[in-house]
Amino acid sequence: MKYIYIYFKQKEEDFGYSLYPERGSSKFKQGSIGESLFTFKHKCLIMLQVATDTSPYAKLLLGAMKSSGCAVYKDRHFSCEDCDGTVSGGFDAATSQIVLCQNNIHQQAHMNRVVTHELIHAFDHCRARVDWFSSFRHLACSEIRAANLSGDCSFVNEISRFNFGLKEHHQACVRGRALRSILAVRKVSREEAELVVDEVFDSCFHDHAPFGRIPHSKKDAKFAYRDYENRDRYYANL
Repeated sequence: MKYIYIYFKQKEEDFGYSLYPERGSSKFKQGSIGESLFTFKHKCLIMLQVATDTSPYAKLLLGAMKSSGCAVYKDRHFSCEDCDGTVSGGFDAATSQIVLCQNNIHQQAHMNRVVTHELIHAFDHCRARVDWFSSFRHLACSEIRAANLSGDCSFVNEISRFNFGLKEHHQACVRGRALRSILAVRKVSREEAELVVDEVFDSCFHDHAPFGRIPHSKKDAKFAYRDYENRDRYYANL
């Protein structure tokens, strides 16, 4: 599954819009009994609740966004929808909303990664005024950061994909996943996409905000969350 940034500047433009058909319509009225009983939405919403309540990755990002003046509310900023079979989630810059592909996310661990990945895009949107529609560099940078910090390229996930490597394997995974995401939403050649990724890779790979480190595992993420929660304690005791 790929995690893809969604672009909805205008409906006439694609920018990956065709991968998320429910962005324009819904079979059931949102919140209706039919929607709850006859779609994957109910399970998706439960897994989202678990992710935001228990995942140290998600909890840190939600706290950082709130501190930055961009508080996230589940009813407003998350939407469970049916998507194309090739994607798991996306971030809609036009509505500041995260799309969770309810027909493609079936395990809690997968939901946790998708929520984290898309929250990194949302965090970048909040703090950096990213030009998602016009700047390849901005897009590439956020995709690099999301692949690097979300656990997408963790050792366990790479083993499950039968991807093995030692020297700089993590960097190669981050580069590859960022590249695939760009190619999915932009009509550019692979060579053009590689050029942009290479141009911004070093600076964006080493931008670990708000984690302060690369959380290679859930244990790393717990330490990062602990440090984030205690970030003001030293100065308060001076």
